[in-house]
Amino acid sequence: MTFWARGLLAVAALAALGAAALAQRAEYPERTITVIVPFPPGGASDITARLVASKLTERLKQTVVIDNRAGANGGLGAVAMKQAPADGYTLLVGSIGVFAINPVLYKNLRYDPQKDFDLLSQLVRTPNVLVASPSFPASTVAELIAYLKKSPGKVTFASSGTGSSDHLTAALFWQKTGTSGIHVPYKGGGPAINDLIAGHANVSFQNLGAISQHVKSGKLKALAVTSEGRAAALPDVPSMGQAGVTDLVVYSWQSAAAPRGLPAAVRAKLEAEFAASATAPDIKAKFEAIGFDVVASNGAEFAKFLDGEIARWRTVVETGGITAE
Repeated sequence: MTFWARGLLAVAALAALGAAALAQRAEYPERTITVIVPFPPGGASDITARLVASKLTERLKQTVVIDNRAGANGGLGAVAMKQAPADGYTLLVGSIGVFAINPVLYKNLRYDPQKDFDLLSQLVRTPNVLVASPSFPASTVAELIAYLKKSPGKVTFASSGTGSSDHLTAALFWQKTGTSGIHVPYKGGGPAINDLIAGHANVSFQNLGAISQHVKSGKLKALAVTSEGRAAALPDVPSMGQAGVTDLVVYSWQSAAAPRGLPAAVRAKLEAEFAASATAPDIKAKFEAIGFDVVASNGAEFAKFLDGEIARWRTVVETGGITAE
């Protein structure tokens, strides 16, 4: 074979490899996708991921599996996702804590969501609800503020953990009202709610979906919601603004991301598919039934939103002198 013939064969082989690579990329996904949830099963991130994954599996015609990797307030799972190949086969669905609070609370965090992640979508959001044990004397926000000022350092505020949205919402409430309370972190929202119901803790800011049934059954008292207006699930409960505390609008939210550096076509497809899955009528109805509003933003919208959230919670953390316990 002549030198030129060998050269032509080499060029043809390279062209074939290039075409195969392009075809492979165009066929994404061609195998199972793993979605890391950096918390135990049963929480808001896990519920969100499983609902959306069920529709992604249907739409992409590939299995989407959930991998719960709890620890370090979501940090272990976030690092695992960061270190995965940026090929679209390892993703993350996490909370406000993972994306916006950990970066301002932990000094030696091993990931930076703004630098290490390709942000895909803010999927859903839900307000927090200020709830109290039935035996607690205050039944309105005004009564709670008066009680806190009369009895400083005596009222316990339960949370699902240091750095959670319910913890920092309590800190923001104290800053806005000139009051203070005793923060009692639990290992998850479930134990905190159980102690509230039993009267072992006084008050808490908990996700709407987690406490709406307890409020309706009378096991907890709802004083206010942190949404702009009243929540459809609790129409008789005022918003914080209506209760007299201005500029205290807080939503806990769940979002999707991937390791930084996805191929552009894969990233665009994932953004579109996450949004379409969250807004599918059957999935949206399930979210709304448990108190979630579907957002389904694109990556650019999520990035802009995240910038504001990080700045906001940095101010709360610095003003309150909050540290990871």
